[in-house]
Amino acid sequence: MIHIIGAGPAGCVLALLLARRGQEVQLHERRGDPRSTTAEAGRSINLALAARGMRALELAGVMPALESGLVRMPGRQLHLADGSEVFNPYGQNPGEINYSISRAELTRRLVEQAGREAGIQLHFRRRCTGIAPSGLPLLEDEQTGRQIELTGRVVAADGAGSALRKDLVARGSLEAREELLDHTYKELTIPALDGASRLAVREALHIWPRHGYMLIALPNADFTFTATLFMAHQGPVSFQSLQAPGAAREFFRREFPDALAVMPDFDQEFAVHREGLLGTVRCSRWNDDERVLLIGDAAHAIVPFHGQGMNCALEDCVALDALLADGAPQPFARLSALRRPDGEAIADMSLENYIEMRDGVLDPRHQQHRQLELQLERRFPGHFIPRYAMVMFHAQIPYSVVRQRARVQQGILEELIDSGATADSELARSLVSARLPPLP
Repeated sequence: MIHIIGAGPAGCVLALLLARRGQEVQLHERRGDPRSTTAEAGRSINLALAARGMRALELAGVMPALESGLVRMPGRQLHLADGSEVFNPYGQNPGEINYSISRAELTRRLVEQAGREAGIQLHFRRRCTGIAPSGLPLLEDEQTGRQIELTGRVVAADGAGSALRKDLVARGSLEAREELLDHTYKELTIPALDGASRLAVREALHIWPRHGYMLIALPNADFTFTATLFMAHQGPVSFQSLQAPGAAREFFRREFPDALAVMPDFDQEFAVHREGLLGTVRCSRWNDDERVLLIGDAAHAIVPFHGQGMNCALEDCVALDALLADGAPQPFARLSALRRPDGEAIADMSLENYIEMRDGVLDPRHQQHRQLELQLERRFPGHFIPRYAMVMFHAQIPYSVVRQRARVQQGILEELIDSGATADSELARSLVSARLPPLP
């Protein structure tokens, strides 16, 4: 038997993968059953589903149940300070598309699927209260008050604030570092208008980049958008500076007038929705022997700016399922060794992508880089692939390999631009040939 703590996307997908191989799974969740409760408003951040996550969902057999909740996002719709808009495709090859889905809707549908699987037992309102002398977690059933000591293997998929991770750290079983960003976020809503999108371009990630802060909006299946403001918590331009009556509306009127115009509930939502924290979790290892394993945000929470938190977590599930299936010893230790370098890599790249989204897209040199890397991708297929495309659309390339190749590619771009050479030049051919072996 395997116990999974946390019935979010990672916990549900892992349960489904294991149950379909004949494993008996007990799935425990601290919150109430999402099939009968309402998600908390203003604290979700829509999820961007990309190739890595889609592969996991397909292997778990749940993609058909999710398709009606997905909205295509083939690129970014930039809303510039002068009022103009520019659409930037994510890639240049067929199928290079991300999909937006509500976190609450995804979780509800995955729990429904898990509830239909004979090998999965679902338990809600169960809270992790510590670790027994055996080294296994203790749970409290909040409905009955009963204390439960788990037996067998335990996988913690209980999110960035993982209670089990904190218990393991306090016990000295592993070390963890939580690095909070000095920027926070607040969610707002762009409602539909007469059953249609209020934004002219529905199928896109909308970004209002403003150097140091930004507003984004992701589409929902019901033609609404979930908008999120990211900015410093404190300082001259910060959430703290918007606390005075009318300050937030005046800020939006000045910086995001087109967004404010389609937010009829702005004042009420800005006042009521709490700020959410943004941070990165790094663990010295993800396992406590073969008793307990951390996966997903519990092991490697990242900031949301590369849209890979969930995708990376679901990739953990596929990797763990394969290791448990191969019969070799120490699957928990092997997963930690296999996936931890990739978790570190995507954490770093996600932090870097925040700067690109809010600042880089406004920099003429960044735009020059972008045009050249697309030309190099066409000129040298299989060798030169833009970092964003490797992360989002090439699930077979580990994140750690993406980071290493992206650094090499950045050097090539700099050399070509500084020398005035083109993608068709002999210099480009020699640099790519010497530094970028073909990807399998």
